[in-house]
Amino acid sequence: MKRWVAELPSRMLVAVLWLLHWLPLSLLAPLGNALGLLLYVAIFPRRRVVRTNLRLAFPELGQTERERMARRLFANLGRTLLERGLLWWAPRARLERLIRVEGEERVRALLAAGRPVILMAPHFVGLDMGGTRVTMLFDIVSIYARQRNRVIDRWLYHGRSRFGDQLLQPRHESIRATVKAMKAGRPFYYLPDMDHGRKESIFVPFFGVQTATITGLPRFARMADAAVVPCVTRLLPGGAGYRLSFGEPWENFPSGDIEADVARMNAEIEALVRTMPEQYYWVHKRFKTRPDGEPRLY
Repeated sequence: MKRWVAELPSRMLVAVLWLLHWLPLSLLAPLGNALGLLLYVAIFPRRRVVRTNLRLAFPELGQTERERMARRLFANLGRTLLERGLLWWAPRARLERLIRVEGEERVRALLAAGRPVILMAPHFVGLDMGGTRVTMLFDIVSIYARQRNRVIDRWLYHGRSRFGDQLLQPRHESIRATVKAMKAGRPFYYLPDMDHGRKESIFVPFFGVQTATITGLPRFARMADAAVVPCVTRLLPGGAGYRLSFGEPWENFPSGDIEADVARMNAEIEALVRTMPEQYYWVHKRFKTRPDGEPRLY
């Protein structure tokens, strides 16, 4: 009973998302935007993180423009929060209409040729929408980090596994099983751009800042002889939904120089972020881990 009571706020949130998922996106989107702007005002610690990230990443912009970018980011975050119910309960046909796909043939050509594939997915706010749409196209392997909140964990797992035959690997068991799954023909939906501390990370530039970056992408690509395909989800204005794009496979990757490969990955992600900076997950402390002797930034 105590646990159920403690979980009541999460259960109420899930109930609200279930009710909202019946709304058309033309109504759900402005509600989400309004929620995001409310969060921008209410959650000062995360607003401060976003301001710090944008100041470091876009020093050429004035403070007013960076503030506008921060507000747009929070509005987009609010949208993806309220629209998450679609991932959990909307029928397949509705999601196929809401999330358009470009470049699917590139992945299918690689798989048909027997080439393992890594879908390199940067942390844009539409990431989960894109991930669910990917599972409607392919049986994939991905890494799943369990959430402390049991209620949210249950529904997140449900949303990522409800279509097809998906293999969700715990983070601590991921390497060998993931490589095996890729070699068996499962694309690997991989998110390589968060600060996981010094372990298995090196410092390379990201928006001109030396940034702790995990080396997993070139290591996985080398172990599986896999092609790396950028996989980007763009949130479209108003009720237009989302667009999932599979880019051209990277050439000459990995090169054998781990530092050069990780630096290239960051440069490729940075170029994508610059096309829609208000949709990148700047609420994360991307520059938290610093090289020895450098002061903390947050």
